[in-house]
Amino acid sequence: MFTLLPIDGQSHVRGETSEPLWHKTIPQLLTERACALAQAPAAVFVEHGIRWSYRDLAEESDRLAAGLLAIGLQPGDRIGVWSPNRPEWVALQFASARIGLVLVTINPAYRIGELEHALNKVGVKALLLARRFKSSNYPAMLEELAPELKDAAPGELRASRVPSLRHCIVVGQDPVAGMYRYPDVVSLGRSIDAGEIDRISKSLNPDDPINVQFTSGTTGAPKGAALTHVNIVNNARFTASTIRLRSGDRLCIPVPLYHCFGMVMGSLACVATGATMVFPSESFDAEATLKAVSEEGCSGLYGVPTMFVSMLELLDEMKVDLSRLRTGIMAGAPCPMEIMRQVQDRLNMKGITIAYGMTETSPVSFQSHVDDPLERRVTTVGRIHPHVEVKIIDGDGTIVPVGRQGELCTRGYSVMHGYWGDPDASRESIDEFGWMHTGDLGVIDTEGYCSITGRIKDMVIRGGENIYPREIEEYLYRHAAIKGAQVFGVPDRKLGEELCAWIVLRDECDISEEDVRAFCRKGLAHYKVPRHVRFVEKFPMTISGKPQKFLMREAMISENDPL
Repeated sequence: MFTLLPIDGQSHVRGETSEPLWHKTIPQLLTERACALAQAPAAVFVEHGIRWSYRDLAEESDRLAAGLLAIGLQPGDRIGVWSPNRPEWVALQFASARIGLVLVTINPAYRIGELEHALNKVGVKALLLARRFKSSNYPAMLEELAPELKDAAPGELRASRVPSLRHCIVVGQDPVAGMYRYPDVVSLGRSIDAGEIDRISKSLNPDDPINVQFTSGTTGAPKGAALTHVNIVNNARFTASTIRLRSGDRLCIPVPLYHCFGMVMGSLACVATGATMVFPSESFDAEATLKAVSEEGCSGLYGVPTMFVSMLELLDEMKVDLSRLRTGIMAGAPCPMEIMRQVQDRLNMKGITIAYGMTETSPVSFQSHVDDPLERRVTTVGRIHPHVEVKIIDGDGTIVPVGRQGELCTRGYSVMHGYWGDPDASRESIDEFGWMHTGDLGVIDTEGYCSITGRIKDMVIRGGENIYPREIEEYLYRHAAIKGAQVFGVPDRKLGEELCAWIVLRDECDISEEDVRAFCRKGLAHYKVPRHVRFVEKFPMTISGKPQKFLMREAMISENDPL
């Protein structure tokens, strides 16, 4: 697949184009698989004891699609999903696409303020939610955001804080005031003629947005990256092809569905190839994942480095059969050489690959190959994907020579449609020539391998989660005792990076590090809570008054080496 070298000695590469892009919609893809592989296993939800063939998946999705039409949703409406990895999540992924609803994927760890922002940013009309996830009671949290629910009939919500939201659909059998139960929506779909669903599917344009995924983008609060059928169908296909996933394979997916890793590179990649998606548990559990790989005979496995570290730590305690495991993807954070070596040897994943990309590029732009040397899979993120073009530029926008660092820019089919409802932010990220400016610093070598060397963006990647410090800083300023806050990333052996907050207190105020963390836990997702908190008299500043986070980072590294 990877045959093209840098152009004219410059840091400019183009992926091969020998296989044409698929100009297909998601429902077209699933229909093809359901026809060709009707009885083949499509999905296994180990924790729930549910198994679907490709015919089952198509039929379950159609029943849900009919129900969504029956409650009044129309093509173009946005429907959110706020849930860990469950059967209903996957059914909705394909049901929403079947009738042209835009699926808005919401992080299960979001707290009330983050949920409110997501729902309002894209005008979500319907929301599918789980009952619980870890310590989160989703119906209770939604009722706090929209107290009008308790007096509303299902489908008739009028909430002041989330004015677009009309329909709330909760999984399970127990009723919740103001919400449909998932089975009720499916039952209502019996009134919809199957021909209506087919008519809508045939009218869909593959270049229209079908999914919104939240990302911190380049500045400010999370933005909704709008991805089209063409974006994610082709990225799923090329990602699967690179790890040689095929019909008959079983791919273990412990990564979350709300993220491109689970939804595009996982479930959609399986449908693109006819492989089986295996979900070991609702959220990552190392023991459950190893057990699923063993008992389901998985040939592929996904994860971020910390997940693989946790599984390696359990290997000596468990009797598992990993003989069929051969390939997979590790992404989300840099992987130490020794961890990669152990994954190849002890987990039997000789063909594991590294992938790089961003939500705004559907997501993968670079990926190592199953035959690449170990050193290449650790020190680089591989070579360019098909139908993608990348250049490395300096501060003036000039392409730099091979081997020189600069900002990585990408264009091609995989670049998002734009940030939903935010044309200014879209223009800031995608220039007039279609180049997506990633904000990442990279180097391309003479063979076309890319290494990510840093980030222009003030972004922290903690265990695969992208975190934008400004959001946390703005939240910290709400605390009455905090006068100033600066948040940044520091190296961490397990998670790649951890959050650190430097805080200046107001005069005569006294709070502890744990007080700060407890305050953050009230309003932020768990992964946004700073692990390291330091109280300082002042921040290091430039002459013009800008905080120098690199000096703060260096001070923390010096103080805590190794962190």
